[in-house]
Amino acid sequence: MKKFTKSLIAGALLTSAMASSAVFAEQKIGVVNVQGIFQSMPQAASIQDAIAAQFKDKTEEVSRLEKDIKYYLEKNQRDAATMSAKEKTELEGKIIALREEYTAKAQPLQQEIQNRLKEEQNKLLGLIKQGIDSVAAKEKYDIILNANSVAFINPDLDVSKLVLEQVAKIN
Repeated sequence: MKKFTKSLIAGALLTSAMASSAVFAEQKIGVVNVQGIFQSMPQAASIQDAIAAQFKDKTEEVSRLEKDIKYYLEKNQRDAATMSAKEKTELEGKIIALREEYTAKAQPLQQEIQNRLKEEQNKLLGLIKQGIDSVAAKEKYDIILNANSVAFINPDLDVSKLVLEQVAKIN
């Protein structure tokens, strides 16, 4: 009886292993280079220009503060020997005030620009996701993997061009 049970279990395992490999063989798998698509999109280049234009005034102000700080530091080094104690103190106070203003404006501006950039990039990644979903549905793919997470890619499985074309149609 033990032999029969073992044979039955072994047969069941063998049958399930064969069935599961048959299921895997029937799946259609594709690979997409999301980063490559993102960089190929014309919208990606325009994001930088739009953000630069949006924050132009603030960026120029921070740049002006940098130049002022540099100018007064050079002036302090150059003219320190001929300045009175009062002039040195005033100049150092001006430099400290400019540095504080620079810090108060530069760090929040950098954070604001980063947040805005992420926001725009997420919109484009959403378009890419729509493109991938559309290609997967049209071409009946079971799985589409990101190329960055795969060690080897058969070029026949790469659907990046199809996704890029689909993204161009969406926008």
